[in-house]
Formats: sequence, C-alpha cells, structure tokens
Amino acid sequence: MSAKVVSEQLLAARIIPVLRFASRADAESAIDCLLAAGFATIEVTMTTPDAVSLIGDLRRHGPSTFLVGAGTVLDVDMARACLRAGADYFVSPGFVPGLAELAHAAHRPCLMGGFTPSEVLAAHRAGADIVKVFPASTGGPKHLAAMRTVYPHIPMCPTGGVTLDNMADYFAAGAAAVGIGNNIIDANALARGDRALVVAHARQFLDAARGITRA
Repeated sequence: MSAKVVSEQLLAARIIPVLRFASRADAESAIDCLLAAGFATIEVTMTTPDAVSLIGDLRRHGPSTFLVGAGTVLDVDMARACLRAGADYFVSPGFVPGLAELAHAAHRPCLMGGFTPSEVLAAHRAGADIVKVFPASTGGPKHLAAMRTVYPHIPMCPTGGVTLDNMADYFAAGAAAVGIGNNIIDANALARGDRALVVAHARQFLDAARGITRA
C-alpha cells in the first residue's frame, strides 16, 4: 500500500483510538475489545510498556486489514524501530524533523502534531499527510474551526480531549478524523474482565461517528 491509500483508510475509519496503559497486558485486552467492536485501526503509543514489540505482534497476528499505528513518536530512531516492527503509520505529538521523509520512503503516512497556525502549516509543509491538532481540548472545536478557515486544504485530526459527547462538534468544526484516548475504553469493565461491556462501550463511538456528517 502507499501512504496515500493508508491515509485514505484512516480518514474513512473516522476514529483513531489512542491508548495509554500502564501495562502491556491491559493494552492487549483493550485492543482485543476494539477489534471485536469493529475498529479499523489502533495507535499504540510509545509510552506503553514494550510498545514496539506489541506493534510487531499485532502486525503479525492481527487481521491484515487492521492498521497498526505507532504513536508518540519523538524522533526518527524511534520511528525506524517501529517501522521494523511493521507499523502502518506514524504519529507524533509535535514537529519531528525527518519523520515524514522516513515514513514516505517506506510508503507509510505521517500524522505530525501541531496546535498553532504556524505549527500546523509547518507540519503540513514538512510532509505530514494529516496534521494531528494536539492537545485539542486546549482550544476546543472553535479553535479547529478557525484553523480550517485558513487551511481548508489540510486534513486535521484533533486529539486529546475528544469524547463521545463532543465528537460531533469536532466533525462539525472540520475534523477529517478524530483521535480518541482512553475514554473509548470502560476502564472499570476492563479491570473486572467484562469484555462484553467494554466492547459495547467502544462500539458507541463507532455508531456515533457513522451518523455524523463532516463539515
């Protein structure tokens, strides 16, 4: 696949779950539930214990159509390790020199972070296929809408503070996709092993996203 095809798949998925767990076991359980709920992708953040190995296992044993992203990528060395593990795309919270070049050389897309108008433009000009507007909660949907006014050609994915209650507001403001953190998982249900409830909770997000029209 090409970077363009993977980017289109991410935008079609509409939601990129971004999980941060203190243990690999919890992350694996949550990802299993997201797969069962019907999600098309997961972003494994580098703050997850043994994250690179987890990416490799997901890529080797997960469905071939399921996209596994490497998140919180802070430098190209980290990106190379994730690439060797089989990551399908790379996500950074801010500007990372050389990340887009590395990703595109491997036919993978890059989602680079930016918050201010200058940062969003810099990420786009550096080759980001999608700009991750982070932390989204700091500015909210109005901040995203203002950026879309001046950058209608830049696909943006607000992440950080997007919830089931405000997701529609971000799409109405012009989000091309949204990144949703741990609130996509019912942590109490996960802790007590209630897989059915975790799956049902996560599926609410997919059902809501499918019913929302983008701006």
